[in-house]
Parts: sequence; C-alpha cells; structure tokens
Amino acid sequence: MSALTVRQVRRRYLTLYGLRWLPTGLMIPVMILLMQERGLSLPQIGLVGTAQGLLVLALELPTGGLADALGRRPVLLAAGVLNLASLALFAVADSFWLFFVVWALQGVYRALDSGPLESWYVDATLAADPEAEYERGLGYAGTVIGGAIGGGALLSGGLIALGPIGPVSALTVPVLAAIVAQAAALVALVVLLVEERPATGFAALRSSVVQAPRMIGQAVGLLRRSRVLLALVAVELFWGFGMVTFESLLPVRLAEVIGDPERAAALLGPANSAAWLASAAGAALTPLLLRWFGAAPGAALLRILQGVTVVGMGLFAGPVGVLVAYLACYAVHGASNPLHSGLLHRQVDGPYRTSVLSLNSMMAQPAGALGGVVLTALAAATSISTAMVVGAVVLAVAAPLYLPAWLAGRRAVPAVEPTAVPVPAADR
Repeated sequence: MSALTVRQVRRRYLTLYGLRWLPTGLMIPVMILLMQERGLSLPQIGLVGTAQGLLVLALELPTGGLADALGRRPVLLAAGVLNLASLALFAVADSFWLFFVVWALQGVYRALDSGPLESWYVDATLAADPEAEYERGLGYAGTVIGGAIGGGALLSGGLIALGPIGPVSALTVPVLAAIVAQAAALVALVVLLVEERPATGFAALRSSVVQAPRMIGQAVGLLRRSRVLLALVAVELFWGFGMVTFESLLPVRLAEVIGDPERAAALLGPANSAAWLASAAGAALTPLLLRWFGAAPGAALLRILQGVTVVGMGLFAGPVGVLVAYLACYAVHGASNPLHSGLLHRQVDGPYRTSVLSLNSMMAQPAGALGGVVLTALAAATSISTAMVVGAVVLAVAAPLYLPAWLAGRRAVPAVEPTAVPVPAADR
C-alpha cells in the first residue's frame, strides 16, 4: 500500500466507491415494482427481504473479522462475484422462492461488502503518510455516492421509458444494465485495489479464519466498554427499520398517487437521481452543521427532521408533494450520515476498524428486515400512508441516542469554536 501516494489512494477509493454504488442506483427504481410485476404481493416482498437481513445478522461480524485478518481485497472480490450472481438471478426470477434466494445472496454480499473498502482507504492512506488527513476523502465519498446512485437512477428511468426490448419487459432492462455495471466494478477492483498481505493461498485463508473470532471479540469488547459506541450502534436499529419507508414504500406510494405503476417507475428514475443529488448537497452542508450545532446535536436534530419528511411522503396528496418530501428526506439523509459516521470513527482505531464498522452495519440489516415485514403488512392491512407515518416515528425516536456522544464530547473538549472534524460518508 505504501507504494501509492495519498492522492492516488483517494482517487482509487472514490473510483471504486462510485462503481460499487452504480448498480444500486440502477436497481432502486425497479426492485419493488418488478417483484410486483412478477406476481409478489407487498407482504411477500417484505418476507423475501428478511433473507437479506437475517444473513447479514449472522455473517456481518464474521466477515468483518475475516476482512481484518485475511485482507480487504479478497473479501471485496468475493462480495462482487456474489452481487453479480444475485443480479443475474433477479433478472429471471419469477417466484417467491427464487426472489428469496436473490435476497439471500444479497445478504451474503452485503455482509462481505460492509466496511472493507472504507477500511482499506483509511489504512492505505496512513501507510502512504502517517500524518495524512484521510477525512477529506471520506467526505468526498458522500458526493460520489450521490452522483453514482443518482446517475444510475436517472439511467434506469431512461431505460424504462424506452419500453420493452423484445421479450424483456421495461422494468427488467435496468437489471441487465446493473449486471454490466457490476461486472465493470469487479474488473476495476482487480486493477485498482492494491493491498500488501503477509501471506496468500490456502494457508493464509485458514490462518485468517482462525484469527477472525479474535478480531470479532476485540470489536465486541470495544462495544461493551464504550457507552458512546453502544448508543451510536443502537441508532442503526431505528434507522434500519425506518428506511423501509423511503426505500421500499415510496415507489408504491408514488404509484398509488399517480395511478399507473409504469409511469411511476419511469418517474422514479429522475426522482431518485435528484434525491441522491440532494443527498450529496446535504453532505456538503455537514461542515456548517458542525459549526452551528456540533456533531452529536446536529445528528440528533437531523434524525427528527428525517422523520418529518417521511410523514410528508405519507400524507401529501399529490405526486408533487410526495416527491418534494422525498427530496427533502434525502437531503437530510445526506447530511446526517457523515455526522453519524464521523462520531463512529472517532470511537475506534487500530486493526479492528472493519469489525466495528460491521457491528454498526449489522444492526441496520435485521432491523430493516423487521421493518420490511411489519411495515408492508401494516400497509396491506391499513394503508401505505399509515405505514409510512409509523416508520417516520421510529426514525425520529432514535435522536436521544446521540446524547452520550454529546456528553462525552463536552467532557473531552473545551467550549471553544469547533475546528475541523471528520465527515466521512456513510456505507449504506
């Protein structure tokens, strides 16, 4: 890693980060609507999503420990191959159980992918220059993810608007584009991610598997000893449950107010693009929020504001109101994630960074699976609006969990004008 300069490391990180999220941008507008098109009901869609959440819950820590012990590159390569397989299966799946397998593969992929790229960037930067400020690249990643997902969603909407291509339905075309994008991301990963490891081959793999439990134990030990870290990780439980509202229920809500699922899907492409650009703009406001409120109070306020925007998505009557609330939700989302990640990074150092990031991510996935089951069932039994309001309340009630970080910051830092604070982008 030391053969690369700080600037080269940052450039490679941002390139790989953008390519990692491009397939997600292509998929977001069509995931739910395509499953509905192929016969799944909303409760069934919620159930198939549990496969991802449960597998992430089971594998998040072991894969984080494996990445710390074996190396980030092989773990990321394995994750990319699994994502490619899941996208290929998604393109042809036409039953509940096939979609269940798709989301199971996504669960393994998410567990492997959670944290290693960001950890590689931080470690590679420090290897190039121990005094380097890696926070700048983590902050730039917020803009990159907005551009990658926004651009992918815009392209997805354009592909849907073109209509079906032969036997391939309009909603399936973006999935094929996502497969191509994921293959390109794999090639870039092979070329760009350089990592020094003491050993390779089967012996190194076996040794790493043996070491992984120790890495996990050390990370869990940090969580046990730190009330601040425990509270920050607990925030993800509420966020994971509530994010179902703007990731899964919003397409259905928009189709409801428009009255035509295909028109809604075509509109979701530009809407998703604008939303992620709003997210990038929100991330750019993070330094101002740090100066005005501080990291922990700012993060708490933004959780409440995000709940308010989701209420707007659920209750506004027309598509314009729903979409304005959606854009506001993502602007708040973009501003809050760097604050949360910055607070988290300041609680950990050393060789357990990926394991701790995995702990944080692990909480969101099963909570998201539970939210998928509960909120889709509630939507089917009552209305989409009711389910979204319930999810909004869950998002907002996480705000007090930032209190330990705020109190710790007040004890550790004199009451003076805040200086530069890390503002890394979230890995979601």
